Amino acid sequence: MRLGTLDLGSHLFLSPLAGYTNLPFRLTLRELGGLELATTDLVNARSLLERNPKALKLIETRPADRPLAVQLFGSVPEEMRDAALYLEGAGISAVDINMGCPVRKVCRTGGGSAMMTELDRTATLARCMVAALRIPVTAKMRLGWDDDNLTAPDLARALEDVGVAAVFVHGRTRAQGFGGRVNLAGIRAVVQAARRIPVIGNGDVTTPQAAREMLETTGCAGVSIGRGAFYNPWIFAHTTHFLRTGEVLPEPAFSERVRVMCLHLDRMVEVFGEELGCRMFRKVAPWYARRFGPANLFNRQVVTIRSRAEFRDALETYVRWRDQFLGDDGELKPGYQPAPLPTSLTEAATAGRTATIAVPHGPVERW
Repeated sequence: MRLGTLDLGSHLFLSPLAGYTNLPFRLTLRELGGLELATTDLVNARSLLERNPKALKLIETRPADRPLAVQLFGSVPEEMRDAALYLEGAGISAVDINMGCPVRKVCRTGGGSAMMTELDRTATLARCMVAALRIPVTAKMRLGWDDDNLTAPDLARALEDVGVAAVFVHGRTRAQGFGGRVNLAGIRAVVQAARRIPVIGNGDVTTPQAAREMLETTGCAGVSIGRGAFYNPWIFAHTTHFLRTGEVLPEPAFSERVRVMCLHLDRMVEVFGEELGCRMFRKVAPWYARRFGPANLFNRQVVTIRSRAEFRDALETYVRWRDQFLGDDGELKPGYQPAPLPTSLTEAATAGRTATIAVPHGPVERW
């Protein structure tokens, strides 16, 4: 895969997700394999120019975290250009312009999805950045502001004309947010509009099969995965294998999921400090637990952790409870007989919390 001057060994990408695609998560994904170009959380261009500590933390990286793109948002061409030049000087591999964020505080300043409503102004901003940089400039967009304003095909053509190296398209409108189903036909329309640059599809890719469907249905040159990477951090390695061989690899064992989760937490503490790292990890651990099997016990405890010791206590308590009836493969242990369901409120009150196995919400694929 080639993005401008950047040669890549994979056409699978990590999408930026505010609050999640930080350095610890990117390093964890890269260790599992299949990922090459990752993109940071969105960074305010003005804050970066002001050397705001929070903005600088968002772009923190290491040699093992390459190649790396930084996603910028803003609506002032000069600020976006100067912030991109700073990133180029810092060794960043590519700069991505956020044209898809649906959050009101971003859109009301003219950034994010609002950029899809003023094509000439947006193209001028992109031209200013492309002319100043040697590294590739890409853009992440949605299909449009709403169903009556599907401007992505026209915007992709305009960006192509000013030298943008690639466009990433989330198959929803700004009005949809993350609701509804991804519109593959809408992504295909963008692919057909672009004449020379690659279009990367994004949205609802949570399995290798969904990645193949995205590629085959839309004709896109690659797939960018966001929430699917939190649901399954192995998705890049598994998708690479599936696209090459047609074979679906087995799901990682429970012990492997726990190992990777603990590694992720260790990196959060290393990068952000113990208190902040653990507090941030409260919203990450439940993503791992979605495939632990029944995990209400773990989730209730892990969302209150303030230290690694508290995390270890919560995990050890959960593992002991889980080991009573589930093996490492997630299957019930041979000969295990769950207690009968209580037949009355009185019996339920005296049966204790562990009398029955809690069934997780959602489809069985989440177990």
